[in-house]
Amino acid sequence: MGIDVPIIPGLKPITSLKHIAFLPKTFHIDLPDDLSDALMKCKTDDEVKAVGVEWCIEQSKALVKAGVPCLHYYTMGRSTSVREVAQAVF
Repeated sequence: MGIDVPIIPGLKPITSLKHIAFLPKTFHIDLPDDLSDALMKCKTDDEVKAVGVEWCIEQSKALVKAGVPCLHYYTMGRSTSVREVAQAVF
């Protein structure tokens, strides 16, 4: 594709339903429909966080398996969920 510099994937565990609207609007990203659907079924932020962390873990594992040299995690001031992801992946 003509890109000759490393691409470092950036991941953000979803921890609040507010992220469904905020993240795409602010960072010009698209969330997978399956993730959005799973999050919309959640009744509490604890359920949202559990779904978000699990999705981030699975995506991280897939990227590591594909040989990505490193991952960048966005905490946005809340490191607990990123810690959970890192402990499960590394």
